[in-house]
Amino acid sequence: MSESTQSLNPGEGYPDLSSTCRSTAQLKIAILGINYAPEPTGNAPYTSSLAEGLVAMGHQVTVVTGYPHYPEWRRNPNYTGWKHTEVVNGVNVKRLRHYVPKRPTLANRMHMELSFGLRLMFSRWGKPDVVLVISPALFSSGMAIARTKLRPNRPAVGLWVQDIYSRGVAETRSGGSLIVNAMGKLESAILKGADGVTAIHERFRQFMVDSLSVAPDRIRVIRNWTHLPAAPTSGQKELRDRLNWAPDDIVVLHAGNMGMKQGLENVVDAARIAEERSSRLRFVLMGDGNQRQRLEKLAEGLQRIDFVDPLPGDDFQVALSAADFLLVNELPGVKDMAVPSKLTSYFNAGVPVIAATDAGSVTAAEIATSGGGLRVDAASPALLVDEIEKLSQETEQSRRLAANGLRFRRVTLSEDTAIAHYDEFLSTIVSARSR
Repeated sequence: MSESTQSLNPGEGYPDLSSTCRSTAQLKIAILGINYAPEPTGNAPYTSSLAEGLVAMGHQVTVVTGYPHYPEWRRNPNYTGWKHTEVVNGVNVKRLRHYVPKRPTLANRMHMELSFGLRLMFSRWGKPDVVLVISPALFSSGMAIARTKLRPNRPAVGLWVQDIYSRGVAETRSGGSLIVNAMGKLESAILKGADGVTAIHERFRQFMVDSLSVAPDRIRVIRNWTHLPAAPTSGQKELRDRLNWAPDDIVVLHAGNMGMKQGLENVVDAARIAEERSSRLRFVLMGDGNQRQRLEKLAEGLQRIDFVDPLPGDDFQVALSAADFLLVNELPGVKDMAVPSKLTSYFNAGVPVIAATDAGSVTAAEIATSGGGLRVDAASPALLVDEIEKLSQETEQSRRLAANGLRFRRVTLSEDTAIAHYDEFLSTIVSARSR
């Protein structure tokens, strides 16, 4: 194995989440976030699973969210009008129409978040005991927290941090040093305004403490979880045939958003190298995003890369388990801003994971901790091809990586455990607030 790849023992570095606490009090909970089902990727599946899980525990949950638009960055045509209310699996869902940019630049995303935040400010949330705000979107989160603090006998406020916003601006080079510093100060103020904060990774917690000056006792680490059922055991051959994957193709599948931070030009370059070498590797980009059209133009004429539209739930899981390798690809310099949500689905599939990412990234740490895959340097397409071809010949190692990923999913990425921790977290900040 080259020096640019890593594989460590699974399960290192994280606490055992098997023992959990259940609160007994039934709470009125308002969850505020711009993304929710039926959006298939990003934060939405976790917000949706949490809301439904809290309902199953006996709480009364209202979600105030935006109109579905991600990852296509187009408003779902099934949702029209100024607002939309529905009950989804026992959850009261109130949707507010907001601006959706065609190109999600920093300025356009700020516009979208501010438009959603203004709707939140003047919307009715009921009279909750606790409000859980989802970031991103950071700006609307700050506006929601500010509104909550204006209320007499206000509810407790928790902030669920899925991405570090200011690091995202820095690592994707979306703004200069002045903008990065301003974002950091704003993010720090918003985090400090909540009664409690949850982070999805210990690295996030450490960054909040060290760089955003948040008191460590205000932050809980509760990991994201696998929100999918066990991977299907049949249908893989039929799906490969339907997608024109040849029996001898070595399919390398990247599933999810095609945005800036994914740096998927690297995959197009890898496909070009595979074609020049007459390799059996077939790279597949499945999903959507603001960079998809540009990537398709870059890949024109190449035979070893496919673009596949997002697949519905069952077909999505079959596709993951039908691939030979599952790929996470990140832009060089992306280190602390996010934990790719696709990893929880990948580890569920029983397929080895390849991560093209910087050595010091959160993603690299997650791959090493799980033992479910290998890391390859970011933006190194020839090395990516080399390592996948090598691993495709090492059947026993591939099986071990896949088994490690499944074990990590069972032990560390349990949905029931995570939701029980959120139940305890929300009850704790309500009790602290009442005191």
